[in-house]
Amino acid sequence: MKKIFYGIAILGGTMIGAGLFGLPYVTMRVGIWVVLAYFLFLGVVSYLIHYLFAELALHTPDYKRMPGFAKIYLGKKGKGIALASAIFGLSGALLSYIILGGAFLYNLLSPYLGGNVEFYTLLYFTLGALIIFLGIKTTSSVSFWGLIMFFLILFLVIFRGFPYLETSNLLADKINLPDLFLPYGIILFSLWGATLIPEIEEFLGKDKKLIKKIILPSVLISTVASLLFVFLIVSITGDKTTEFAIDGLRGVFNNGIVSLMFLLGFLTTFTSFITIGLTLKKVFWFDLKINRTLSWFLACFPVIFLFFLGVQDFIKVVGFVGAVMLATDSILVSLMYRKLGIAKPEVISKVKRFVVYPLILIFVLGIFYEIYYSFNFVWFTTF
Repeated sequence: MKKIFYGIAILGGTMIGAGLFGLPYVTMRVGIWVVLAYFLFLGVVSYLIHYLFAELALHTPDYKRMPGFAKIYLGKKGKGIALASAIFGLSGALLSYIILGGAFLYNLLSPYLGGNVEFYTLLYFTLGALIIFLGIKTTSSVSFWGLIMFFLILFLVIFRGFPYLETSNLLADKINLPDLFLPYGIILFSLWGATLIPEIEEFLGKDKKLIKKIILPSVLISTVASLLFVFLIVSITGDKTTEFAIDGLRGVFNNGIVSLMFLLGFLTTFTSFITIGLTLKKVFWFDLKINRTLSWFLACFPVIFLFFLGVQDFIKVVGFVGAVMLATDSILVSLMYRKLGIAKPEVISKVKRFVVYPLILIFVLGIFYEIYYSFNFVWFTTF
């Protein structure tokens, strides 16, 4: 039972990451009913992809990550695509956590200790990189207690903020057709942790079959946490909701409550940073056969270099990772599951194999939409 709780903490805690803090702003743009519809639809999609990957992991030799699976089921070209997607996608996710987490740590500690945001970003990175170096057992404990603290702080802030809640802000009709597809990438990002499936399988050890029991609670926890956060922020800040959510609370709560929210942001991004960083380290370690220490260096340090080189636009990073890189991973998982079903029809039925086709269609359309949206955004803002 302890392993199940820790597994849920790893997967669910990773899902509750940077995407969470963009959800209130998106809700104000398109309305709560559109966001709820997206969560219902993408929650099912997320569950299915995680479930398919879990079955792949259970029927494939251990100590593989996405590129290793792709080589077995899709050949060298599949491995190349998976490797590029894993490295760029996971690195992009790590970069988003550094950008957001460093800003939260700065807002939390700088009033007392001074210093600039770059210093606190480096501190955030150093703490995370150290835990990634120590490995999965340390990571599981941090993720478990981080998830517990997340919900304690969230409920405390909801309790303290009850007098300021205005449900009319949340229920107002704000559907804006041009923005109708805006929530796709960020909600997908907020429900994602499929790359952690092999990590959880390794953590479970002899009890790896328990992995299927971890997926549904993790998706539900992520969904509940996200919707509670949206309810809290949008009900209080209304039209003043910012892209980073917490900033809008400064004019409502005292410094103590706002500091708690920044602590909440730090914990949320930090647990995700270490689990994603550990996964990327093992891509280099297990799939590319690079030694453990160098794999750790390659997983952690390029993203902090990018940050100090000026790659600090949180929205652009999250949008790219959510709508393009995660979709690519999902298509690969679906194709690999189909191949597994052909190779082992006694394990994977035709009905289960059929589900991969609508999933692939969903993610292909999502990629094209993101490219189309980005192109038009650049075009109109340039001319």
